[in-house]
Amino acid sequence: MPDGGTSLTLHVPMRWGDMDAYGHINNVEILRILEEARIHAFGPPAGTGLPGVEVAQPIFSELEADVQALVVEHRVRYLAPLNYRNVPAVIRIWISAVKGASFTVAYGIFDPVTEAKCVIAETVLAFFHEPSGTLVRLTAGNKLQLEKLRGPANFKA
Repeated sequence: MPDGGTSLTLHVPMRWGDMDAYGHINNVEILRILEEARIHAFGPPAGTGLPGVEVAQPIFSELEADVQALVVEHRVRYLAPLNYRNVPAVIRIWISAVKGASFTVAYGIFDPVTEAKCVIAETVLAFFHEPSGTLVRLTAGNKLQLEKLRGPANFKA
């Protein structure tokens, strides 16, 4: 858990097909696990899929239908192999930065059996108004929701 901040703890299943020839979760599949954690934490974008379980902070699902949450950047550091297990990986997720038109989601991925921290990562996201092709500035309400999960950065700039 980040020091001094609040994080969400999520459990994301590892799939058999996520494994590489060494029995580790493939590096490309780590990004899928990060995506699943974001959707579990913040909800699916408006207009996609059917309602499901309640999420902690429905930031994405409260967006207007013509606004998209887009990935601007991923940073991933592999600390130890995440071995395939038939139990979900443990993901801790929090917000490490909030700017005018973007925010950064930070993650820790832990082995569900050994509790070893295997991956640290950050994803910079921005809201994009598709019809006009412009970025959408975060509202005061967006910033308030995001600040509830504020914690330290995984990477120094």
